[in-house]
Amino acid sequence: MHSHSSNGLKTAALLGLLSAIIIVAAGAFGGRNGLFIGLALALATNGFSYFFSDKLALRSMAAYPVTQVEQPRLYGIVAELAAAQRMPMPRLYLSPTGAPNAFATGRNPRHAAVCCTEGIMSLMDDRELRGVLGHELAHVGNRDILISSVAAALASIIVFLAHMAQWAAIFGGFGRRDDREGGGDIISTLLLIILGPIAAALIQLAIGRSREYAADRSGAMTTGDPLGLASALRKLEYGTQRAPLAPTPALQPVSSMMIVNPFRGGGIGKLFSTHPPIEDRIRRLEQMAGLAPR
Repeated sequence: MHSHSSNGLKTAALLGLLSAIIIVAAGAFGGRNGLFIGLALALATNGFSYFFSDKLALRSMAAYPVTQVEQPRLYGIVAELAAAQRMPMPRLYLSPTGAPNAFATGRNPRHAAVCCTEGIMSLMDDRELRGVLGHELAHVGNRDILISSVAAALASIIVFLAHMAQWAAIFGGFGRRDDREGGGDIISTLLLIILGPIAAALIQLAIGRSREYAADRSGAMTTGDPLGLASALRKLEYGTQRAPLAPTPALQPVSSMMIVNPFRGGGIGKLFSTHPPIEDRIRRLEQMAGLAPR
């Protein structure tokens, strides 16, 4: 319970940090009009993503709907877990890819959809699949689509302000008061242009990782079987390395929703992954089950 609260506080702190960067950036930019324009564009873009994220994600994976008759195993597990979390039965989809993975989407439990790839259905036994689906329904119950949309909106404002500052600097919008103030303006503008988008991206990644840890814990508490999810994660790590998805632009947005990174990652790429290291997730789940850490 302490870990769950800690993840929530960490997410709130990171969202607050994004907001603070916006305030500082707006001050460095020197005007409220740019902030209002950026806010309007960010809210419009991410509002569209929030309301239509399920359709966009399912389309990018070429997912097709399935019924209880077509997928009794999948339906039975999801129905049991949805009832345990007191949420409506989500829509069920399969994606015709051999890469093992799963994701849930939808702005709230009444508009939720759960999608499994054909690869994960053949790879997992019932216990492991139950762990995976418990994790995905936890994302829905924790309102993670809303949290990620808010984070994306805030990050978009920062990036927008950085671009505006860049154009203003090019066309002489800064440093017109006196040399001393102008020098400070130029330094602030350069810091905004260079560091603003980087900071926004890193905070978004931290929020994503925090939500994955929280979903692992919430899902394991719902199933009562942390080791089932830990076993599934081991298989998924091996399976995604053998059959990764191609990191196309269409799949980049949905990749952050999946239970594990669907792309083959390595080296410095791991530092910028939206998912925590699988070995760390497994260690936390084993601690939940009362096993000593490795």
